[in-house]
Amino acid sequence: MKYILSLIILISCYDIHAQAGMDKMKQYYFVMLSKGPHRDQDSITADKIQAAHMANIQRLAKDGKLIVAGPFMDDSNWRGIFIFDAKDQKEVESILQTDLAISSGRLNYEVHPWLTERGTCFK
Repeated sequence: MKYILSLIILISCYDIHAQAGMDKMKQYYFVMLSKGPHRDQDSITADKIQAAHMANIQRLAKDGKLIVAGPFMDDSNWRGIFIFDAKDQKEVESILQTDLAISSGRLNYEVHPWLTERGTCFK
């Protein structure tokens, strides 16, 4: 009985500490951008898609939705990343469709929920 009581106290203390730790955490959405299936546009069209992509990034950053954006500097399949501050993955998916580079198929993406401690990475 003493063992069971000790175990119950230990589990409840662990749960309290786990919950307290979660209060310090914030979920964001990490997006990995990769080459899409439609990259055969002529240079003028590709430049227009890129300009629209950059304008969309600026708009989303100004709106506070896009926290991090940037390309990879090598010529691999991975093209860049986004980190979004959004209520859920559905919102992120909707936001991503506003990017002409994605909706045109020039870029593909994967969305992953990402957790970090508040104040360690972003303000």
